Amino acid sequence: MNKNWVLTQDAFDALLGWLDPNRDIAGQKYEDIRRRLVKIFSCRGCAEPEDLADETINRVTTKLATIESGFVGNPSRYFYGVANKVHLEYRRRKPSPEIQPPAAYDESIEKEFECLERCMQKLTLENRKLVVEYYQDERQAKIDHRKRLAGQLGIAINALRIRAFRIRASLQECVRNCVHEGAV
Repeated sequence: MNKNWVLTQDAFDALLGWLDPNRDIAGQKYEDIRRRLVKIFSCRGCAEPEDLADETINRVTTKLATIESGFVGNPSRYFYGVANKVHLEYRRRKPSPEIQPPAAYDESIEKEFECLERCMQKLTLENRKLVVEYYQDERQAKIDHRKRLAGQLGIAINALRIRAFRIRASLQECVRNCVHEGAV
């Protein structure tokens, strides 16, 4: 899939329209499909079930124009078929190396933390608040909190994920640059 592809409101509306003409029912079907995808990937032992569920939904959305006219049956079955392919791709990836816990005290961790604090201060107040709130809580509480946060911002949950990812990526780059500048 094109890594630069972003789920637009029009694409999301088209997806909901494909799921059901009634927008409320379509929204419920979307949530049910996403929840089931997360559960499928979790049960298969995937480390990032939510990300894989989003990847599956994004792939279906990109193919919607070609499959919509000729597809017959329950659209959720198409999602589950795509999920199987996404899972196979996930299994083929190299496993990420296990990260060893740091030694008793490491000055580099302290430097990274200082850089993170500096980089957080460079963010706008809105982005700082969003990234802090996005990464709080665990398990179901985290999911529920993210849904409320998306509702407060008036955006779809997928748009919230993308926004948080971009903020986190800019923070990582800032911290990397800060640490590198301190090491030179």
